Amino acid sequence: MKIALVGKGGSGKTTLAALFARHLAAGGAPLLAIDADINQHLAAALGASEDEAVLLPALGDHLAGIKEYLRGSNPRISSAAAMVKTTPPGRGSRLLSITGANPIYDALVREVGGIRLAVTGPFATEDLGVACYHSKVGAVELLLNHIVDGPGEYAVVDMTAGADSFASGLFTRFDATFIVCEPTLRSVGVYRQYVGYARDFGVRVYVVGNKVDDESDVDFLRAHVGDDLLTWVGRSAYVKAAERGRPQPLSTLEIANRDALDAMREAVAVCPKDWATYTRQAVEFHLRNATAWANDKVGEDLAGQVDPEFVLGPQTLVR
Repeated sequence: MKIALVGKGGSGKTTLAALFARHLAAGGAPLLAIDADINQHLAAALGASEDEAVLLPALGDHLAGIKEYLRGSNPRISSAAAMVKTTPPGRGSRLLSITGANPIYDALVREVGGIRLAVTGPFATEDLGVACYHSKVGAVELLLNHIVDGPGEYAVVDMTAGADSFASGLFTRFDATFIVCEPTLRSVGVYRQYVGYARDFGVRVYVVGNKVDDESDVDFLRAHVGDDLLTWVGRSAYVKAAERGRPQPLSTLEIANRDALDAMREAVAVCPKDWATYTRQAVEFHLRNATAWANDKVGEDLAGQVDPEFVLGPQTLVR
């Protein structure tokens, strides 16, 4: 399953992404975590020191190599340079599993706190005024378009705050999206903005309350998000210790908060896997991007990259 965590900046989505990834891994699940936030904090939330986090290789810095590998022998893609963030796979493309060895993972995935992690990379000073962060996140979209996840396997992605992922088709690349909401009007405002777009495309959305102190906070969230409220996480001494540089074993997380992580895992477990829709939406947003900007940028009609007979899924993954 491909899982996104989104929410207002400061809502605690990165902390929850790290907790959820560790919870899944503790149960033995094959997992790949990806930090796609403009503020790169997932490595730290998983226990990396500041020096260790800075040294992690960035997907955004290796986009050309990622394209070259994923292109494979796909005859519909004229060159790696002609690939854009929405280019869908087709016959001849190289596909990725969650855990299988490949040059991309070898070069760009590192283990942090027991979790295999890839990071988009920070928005650097030299990018200011001349680059769009979505060009960096494009590496994540390409990877998700080419990953075939099997039963009981997970890709957990910490997304950029707010609704920035709607600038491309990235928001459709997930089987389940957890919107992390504090019991505040600003936080539920981001929920409304996100769900308003997502529902039009059949994106499966769950709300996870965070920083919940008492029943009045739960009542507030229920009043504003209704049945989308799946579970909630209370104030946590475990999280506070981790944020102060004193990480503890996951087994010491408060029982109620562990139950919330279980609820998230159980919700994902019953999500149906619809590879046909996943492929169709990838094609739809690729064609939109081609018309809007990519054809002009690349200098060719990128609609020709679409393989009409190809449907991503387990049958296409050669192990």
